[in-house]
Amino acid sequence: MKLEDIARLANVSKSAVSLALNGKPGVSEETRLHILKIVEENNYVPLRNTNKRTKKKSAIRFIACKSPDLITDQYQNLPFFSELLSYLSAEIAGYPYDLIISTFDAETILEELAEAEKEQPSAGIILLGTNLGAEEICRIQQEYPKIVILDTRYPQIPANFVSINNFLGGYTAADHLLKLSHKKIGYVMGLPRIKNFEERKNGFYARLNEAHLSIPDVHIFHLPAMQIKEEPAIKDALTQLTDLPSAIFCENDYMAISMIKMLQSLSIKVPEQVSILGFDNINESKVITPELTTVHVKKRDIAEQTLALLSKQIKGESMFETRHIQVNTSLIERGSCAPFCE
Repeated sequence: MKLEDIARLANVSKSAVSLALNGKPGVSEETRLHILKIVEENNYVPLRNTNKRTKKKSAIRFIACKSPDLITDQYQNLPFFSELLSYLSAEIAGYPYDLIISTFDAETILEELAEAEKEQPSAGIILLGTNLGAEEICRIQQEYPKIVILDTRYPQIPANFVSINNFLGGYTAADHLLKLSHKKIGYVMGLPRIKNFEERKNGFYARLNEAHLSIPDVHIFHLPAMQIKEEPAIKDALTQLTDLPSAIFCENDYMAISMIKMLQSLSIKVPEQVSILGFDNINESKVITPELTTVHVKKRDIAEQTLALLSKQIKGESMFETRHIQVNTSLIERGSCAPFCE
C-alpha cells in the first residue's frame, strides 16, 4: 500500500496524509485522527530506506507575529493560513530542510527570535507579513537577511517578497459582476484593515470607475475579517434598506459566508435576490449553500515561489538580487452569483 492509497481511502490529499503522519500543522485534529485510523486499519508502514545514513537537515523558520484581531495563537487553524502552511510543509519535502513554525509577539519579535535561534538555528526565515508594516519588516530583515516575506509587499524595500496580486483579484471580481449585468453593487470591508484588503478594494473600485459606477455609503458594510459572524448592526442596516444591492463583494471568504448567513436569516435569497462574491477560495467556500463564487488565491504557487527564493539565498546564489513576486489570482464560479434580472 502506498501513500496515495491512504489519501484515496481518507478522501484527502497526499500532502495531508504526509502532514498527519509526521505530526506537522496544516490539517485539523479531526482530519489527522481520521487519517491515522485508516493507517492503523490498513497496517500501512511508510517506506523508509533504513540502510542509508540520513544527514541531519538544516531548518527553515516560518514566523508569524501575533496581533489581537488577525494573527492570534490559533491562526494556524484559520483556513487560509492552514492551507498555506500545508503547502509549505508539503513542498519543503523536496528540499534539504525541515520547517520550524514560530509565533512571536510583534513588539518583542527580535528578542524572541534571537532566543529561538540560539536553541535551534535556522538557515533562513519565511516571515508572514500579513499584519506587518514596512518599518517592522526592515528591522527584521536587517538582522536576518536570508529572508522571504509572505502575503504583503512594500515596493520601497529591497527584499524578497511573495504576495498575492490583490489588485488583480479585486479588479476581476468587479469585472465578473459587471458581466453579470449588476449595477447596484455593495461592498464588505474587513476589520481590521490590512494592506491586502486595501489593494483588493483599489482593484475593485478601479474596474467600477471604468464602468462609471460608484457604491453609495449605505451599500458599504464592515465585518470582522477572521471569523464567521452574524452582526446585528449589519442585519438591521440590511432590513432598513429600501433598495438592496443586487450583488455584494466581500474582501475575503469569511465575510462572504457571514453575509450569506445574514441574508438567509432575513429570508433574502442568494443569489436570486443578492449575489455574493468572496476572495481566497478557502475550503469552507465549498461547504456553504449556495457554494461561494470567489477569487482563487494560488497558495501552492506561493509556497513554491517562496521556497525557491529562500533556497537560492541560503545557497548564496542571489545574495545581491531580490525579487518582488506577485502571484496572480483567478475566478472560481460557483452558485452564489447569478446574472441580474429585473
